[in-house]
Amino acid sequence: MNINQIRNFCIIAHIDHGKSTLADRLLEKVNAVSPRKFRDQVLDNMDLERERGITIKASAVALDYRKNGETYSLNLIDTPGHVDFSYEVSRSLGACEGVLLLVDASQGIEAQTITNVYMAIEKNLEIIPVLSKIDLKTARPKEVGEEIVSILGMDSAEIIEVSAKTGLGIDDIFDGIIAKIPPPKGDVNAPLRALIFDSVYDDYRGVIVYIRIFDGSIKVGDNIFMMKINRSFEVVELGLFKPEMTPVDTLGAGSVGYCIANIKSIHDVHIGDTVTLTKRRSTVALPGYNRPLPMVFCGLYPTDNTDFMPLRAAIERLWINDSSFSYEPETSQALGFGFRCGFLGLLHMEIVQERLERESNVGLVQTAPTVTYEILTHDGKIIHVDNPEKLPSVGTIKEFREPVVEAKIILPSEYIGAIMKLTDERRATYKSTEYLSEKRAILTYDIPLGEIIFDFYDKLKSLTRGYGTLDYEFVGYVPEDLVKLDILVAGKKVDALSCIVHRKKAEAKGRKLVQNLKKDIARHMFEIPIQAAIGGRVIARETIRQMAKNVTAKCYGGDVTRKRKLLEKQKEGKKRMKNVGNVEIPQSAFLSVLSTDV
Repeated sequence: MNINQIRNFCIIAHIDHGKSTLADRLLEKVNAVSPRKFRDQVLDNMDLERERGITIKASAVALDYRKNGETYSLNLIDTPGHVDFSYEVSRSLGACEGVLLLVDASQGIEAQTITNVYMAIEKNLEIIPVLSKIDLKTARPKEVGEEIVSILGMDSAEIIEVSAKTGLGIDDIFDGIIAKIPPPKGDVNAPLRALIFDSVYDDYRGVIVYIRIFDGSIKVGDNIFMMKINRSFEVVELGLFKPEMTPVDTLGAGSVGYCIANIKSIHDVHIGDTVTLTKRRSTVALPGYNRPLPMVFCGLYPTDNTDFMPLRAAIERLWINDSSFSYEPETSQALGFGFRCGFLGLLHMEIVQERLERESNVGLVQTAPTVTYEILTHDGKIIHVDNPEKLPSVGTIKEFREPVVEAKIILPSEYIGAIMKLTDERRATYKSTEYLSEKRAILTYDIPLGEIIFDFYDKLKSLTRGYGTLDYEFVGYVPEDLVKLDILVAGKKVDALSCIVHRKKAEAKGRKLVQNLKKDIARHMFEIPIQAAIGGRVIARETIRQMAKNVTAKCYGGDVTRKRKLLEKQKEGKKRMKNVGNVEIPQSAFLSVLSTDV
């Protein structure tokens, strides 16, 4: 196809602003999916995405659209809306020339959307503003349009109003894409340069790479060369996403598609790598991507220690599809062999754990999340610690530094007082207030990352009745008075329950934590003391009294099936427990650190 008739674009939107529904309407308009196969959220391929109603992975689809007797190839790359998946968004933007900025006409523009828009502006992409859900009675098109104009500085006449539910304005979107988004600038006759923007692993065909071709062309049978790893592979299949994978013989400059080249090892593919031809190589690599730094860490351990190798295989397979999380093997005295994993945020952590359990059938125990701290020792060394157990001895620490982020909170102005109180409790430093309109404002704070990764977002939503949104960016490390809080169960330290807290909050945190553990750990045949300690000093204690538990005691007569059901249920619960000495500790206890609100 002529490169001038290609348009590559993605959709930027906050969660629940109608992005996946709009993508459905665009596909319907060009008959990309037959009515028999059509379902809501066509581009959300994972069961997890459909269950949660959110987009987790970016996905691509080629739309053939006819206008004025000409056929245009419109490549849509659907992107996630949550801040934890911003790396997926940045990769998608690198494969596009333009974006649709989708904003809910009743909710208004959100913090995370602004961040993604600024990423698009930095890449000099054409931005088409779109107001969605215009059919709702609560829609405020004029007011929300003014917010978009004030942030982006564009003419309000450029804003397209749509209802993905009724189909209103869909034709205007197609016209806007063709008229405003420029065609790709690639040279079809130059040596091949293609960007790998995603990949998946198939048991039978190996690694399938998703590519955007910037220069040249590629055909089945070509030998391709991966610049980063200096290896060649033979192309056995090329194709487009329609939205199913549809084989073609050739992909030219400007195209977005997939490539299968008998790549068997997941370590041979790197997101952001440049693909060229072995015999006619390009000497200039594409810019690629900056790998994001993990912000949140936790331990993942198999409930059955014999599942360590299957868990390793599952993590490696998932990593090729989501390279934004990191992992390394670690050992815990309480939990055995497992992995220390790094994530972009709490939702990212939750999604990865759930995907691992679903795709590998391995039961997991997850330790409480933590962040990376910076330690300055007396001999001048700087150490980064993402696990409380790796802290050096107190005597060697000169300065204890915690990560701080700049947080932007967009909220209705009537809730500013409540949110200021919340941020004050979380040791935040106020920076500024900016009003988007009479009723909506942006609050900016510097706040310790450790204070927001647990339940800050939930409390923000609760205090603003769902209207507040949060976005944050890492600023640096700041010295603070921090201590390590240890938990002892039946006299034995449980390393997986250790955490790092501010000294002022340590006693209250320890007291709350042992109280939570007392509720989570079942009674045993012996008394169980639970203690919180700093160094060798115990600062809080609770005791679980002994008892004998008989789950079938409530069954009368000879009801064998009922007894069997109760015993099976008890056995299932024990699968997600770990033994510390003679004490069984359930998964919920390891997450008690999360729910200690102090």
